[in-house]
Amino acid sequence: MDDLVSKTVEFVKQKLQGAEAGHDWFHIERVWKLSIKLAEKESVNLEVIHLGALLHDIADPKFHDGNEKIGPETACSFLQSQQVEPEVIQQVVFIIRNISFKNRTETAKHKPIELQIVQDADRLDAMGAIGIARLFNFGGFKNNPIHIPEEKPRLNFCKEEYKKSKGTSINHFYEKLLLLKSMMNTPTGKEMAAIRHQYMEDFLQQFYNEWNVVV
Repeated sequence: MDDLVSKTVEFVKQKLQGAEAGHDWFHIERVWKLSIKLAEKESVNLEVIHLGALLHDIADPKFHDGNEKIGPETACSFLQSQQVEPEVIQQVVFIIRNISFKNRTETAKHKPIELQIVQDADRLDAMGAIGIARLFNFGGFKNNPIHIPEEKPRLNFCKEEYKKSKGTSINHFYEKLLLLKSMMNTPTGKEMAAIRHQYMEDFLQQFYNEWNVVV
């Protein structure tokens, strides 16, 4: 398995060369490491965890005109070229198709533990200090406003509306990041999410204190 993981790492690094900094190799590496940590207390297929984490954002739809087929197809093609067992490929592709926040209403209620773990790791990387840094980096990449006080968050996006949203970075805290704590799957993931959630709450309070300067 070590050889396959090494080849997958090199494949991902090559594919994501020059990617937006919030969805680059370092994001993948953090999610990969978090996934292994979360898997320590669970009975899992570690091969699926490694491959699912490494390939979960191999072709993020937001950078491919919303096309949700490219990621699973790219991963499947690579894994087949490495002669990975069909059952493992199927599980990895399932993770890629179901990990996203925007697909949360479409995912089966009984999620495999491997999906639960990689999903928790991916959500943790959208929280806390790293999550805040990624949020503002992506906001700058898309030229989204930081904050417009009179523009309120939208909390009931349908999937297509969420994909097309060009709202403010601050509103995205309420539309996604602050919702993640209640969506965690694993006990360890929930513990880690609580700490990162509080950090975001503290950041927002400080942000508003600095924004609303009394003259």
